[in-house]
Amino acid sequence: MLQAYALVGLFLVVTVVLLGATLLLWWLLRPKKPNPLKLETYECGVQTVGDAWVQFRAQYYIFALIFVLFDVEAVFLFPWAVAYNRLGFYAVVEMALFLLLLLGGLLYAWRKGSLEWV
Repeated sequence: MLQAYALVGLFLVVTVVLLGATLLLWWLLRPKKPNPLKLETYECGVQTVGDAWVQFRAQYYIFALIFVLFDVEAVFLFPWAVAYNRLGFYAVVEMALFLLLLLGGLLYAWRKGSLEWV
């Protein structure tokens, strides 16, 4: 049992050493041409006016996460819909539970006001 953990530890050490060596090598080989122009804030080719560090409302991030969640749902629904005729009753019930779970999440986000774009 201890030998299995030793093997995992060995792989972990080798991984860390190789990663560190790679990062060190690229740090030594990178071009070093500091320039104040490279340190300026750049946004779509337009010079920024004022402070570039603006805080966004957390609601925008929550809205984006909800979009990603339902986008991934579509990825899971497509193969199920393609193979619908060959699936048994168990798969249909499973997908119905999946959709009910996602619908519950959507209703929760809606009631919390996370879908309001203000």
